[in-house]
Amino acid sequence: MPPRIPLRPRALRLHAPHPSCTPLGATYASLATATTPAPPIDQTIRSVPPVLRYPPSQPPSHKPPEVRKTQLHRQYQSLLKSSPLILLFQHNNIKAVELMGIRRELALALRKLDNERVSNGQEDLYADQIRLQIIQTGIFASSLRVVEFFDPEGDVLDHAQHPTDPATPTSAQIPQTTNSPDDKRFTHGLSRRAWQAASNRKLKTELDPLLSGPLAIVAFPAVSPQYLKIVLSILAPSKEFPAPKRKVNPDYHEPAVQAGLQKLMFLGARVEGKVFDSDGAKWVGGIEGGIDGLRAQLVHALQGVGANLAGALEGAGRSLWVTVESRRMDMEEKEGGGKKEEESV
Repeated sequence: MPPRIPLRPRALRLHAPHPSCTPLGATYASLATATTPAPPIDQTIRSVPPVLRYPPSQPPSHKPPEVRKTQLHRQYQSLLKSSPLILLFQHNNIKAVELMGIRRELALALRKLDNERVSNGQEDLYADQIRLQIIQTGIFASSLRVVEFFDPEGDVLDHAQHPTDPATPTSAQIPQTTNSPDDKRFTHGLSRRAWQAASNRKLKTELDPLLSGPLAIVAFPAVSPQYLKIVLSILAPSKEFPAPKRKVNPDYHEPAVQAGLQKLMFLGARVEGKVFDSDGAKWVGGIEGGIDGLRAQLVHALQGVGANLAGALEGAGRSLWVTVESRRMDMEEKEGGGKKEEESV
């Protein structure tokens, strides 16, 4: 005979009443007590714009943003827009050890100039922002074309061409928002419109003849002849900008540094959007006293022009006064001579 298994009593379960079992009066009472608030007046006259897939801080680009070339393109554009003075060098088979030594000597010379300016009470220090860097020539040329020929304000859609005003006061306003990279609102340097502006090969920049081969640049945050003079004396020494002597800086004359400098060739400079050759860049670096000296020369020239103008105006007035005075004396003499003749008669 099989064993008997004792069964425990089931727990009592509370079942919710089925909606069909709910009295009809209770349903009407709940509907009467639950009221829906009225929507705001703005929602009745304007529709909610669609949610954009791209946030404003990360607009879509023509090329994938995670690619290194795209990041270099953005970096070069920012460098061209924020650097009023850029020096271009061509490097041929320069080694990493040689480049490291050149950068070390350049940084030491710039920091020495910073210390001198601090001792003189000057506040504009740029040693930490000036450095020699190797660039990708093709990407740099494309970035330069975007900076030179792309006008974001001119490429924005005109409000008159694509109006968003409602036809009636009660119709909804639907803004021109899309999730496509071709949207005209995207006018940053990596947008589709910027790429189209840079792709026009009929437009030429002044730096196009220099943008060939392996290049290196030195960007300045401001047009400072003093810092330019130091950079030229280290990277491209000449008679106007002599290199530091061996007694003053023996590390500069190391074989690795000198071998690297022989592989650097100074091509030119871009100053305030204008292209200068090597002689023009040396002229900018040779301004005595830097920007303050240039301002003093300008003030002196303006004062000289003012003095010459005042002298010319004064001379004209003086000559007129002399002419009138001589004429008056002549007339008085004639009148006096006529009176004497009448008295003698």
